[in-house]
Amino acid sequence: MMTEHPQRRTTRQRIAISEFLAHADDFRTAQQIHEQLRAGGDGVGLATVYRTLQTMTEAGDVDMVRTQEGESAYRRCATHGHHHHLVCRCCGRTEEITAKVVEAWATTIAAQHGFTDVTHDVELHGLCERCSAARV
Repeated sequence: MMTEHPQRRTTRQRIAISEFLAHADDFRTAQQIHEQLRAGGDGVGLATVYRTLQTMTEAGDVDMVRTQEGESAYRRCATHGHHHHLVCRCCGRTEEITAKVVEAWATTIAAQHGFTDVTHDVELHGLCERCSAARV
């Protein structure tokens, strides 16, 4: 017999993480969020930060991208709904993008292979204009 998950409680820790993300411009790892919250005097535990970020990601409240090192990083995005990201490998700057061509391609490829209800995430990693100019 399956049971429904109880509704998540609003705790002081969840509020602190949510407020932190509401004011952060860049993607941050769980460790970075944890360190910055603790530095600000919030006693939230690292495991709580991880669990809360996972819950917020599953609910669509935050976006998650993988860093070059393969670590998950989180941010509350300005764009609601499905979108993708351009991520600078050097400074971490991120741009939210929509890509109708990618959406059409994913739908076509899925159909060609008999798949339905397909989801996808696209992260493009490169150098932003400022970091490219600095390399010259």
